[in-house]
Amino acid sequence: MSLTLVNEPIPLVTDANGVVRVSKTRVTLDTIVTAFLEGATAEEIVEQYPSLQLSDVYSIIGYYLRHKAEVDTYLLERQHRATEVRQEAERRFSPEGIRDRLLARRDRELGQNTI
Repeated sequence: MSLTLVNEPIPLVTDANGVVRVSKTRVTLDTIVTAFLEGATAEEIVEQYPSLQLSDVYSIIGYYLRHKAEVDTYLLERQHRATEVRQEAERRFSPEGIRDRLLARRDRELGQNTI
């Protein structure tokens, strides 16, 4: 009896925005690698994200371990981009004083409903 070895592709795809996701899911490579680096097992990752297949998570972890430098560079770029987007959103929509504005709006609306 012989074993046929098959070269299977890593179940990762890059979406239109350049984000690497697990094939046929919305789960990102970032999510799996971060969970793995925080000590989660493949089984625990699948429990957390039921749309994943255990074999896919093992494949992705193996890919990460074989291509650590490239994946770490990708993850760092994603972190920088997320920081830029957050800073831009904060510049455009300042969160400063939002609690006071929301409370004032609620008080106005409550005042109108009691008349």
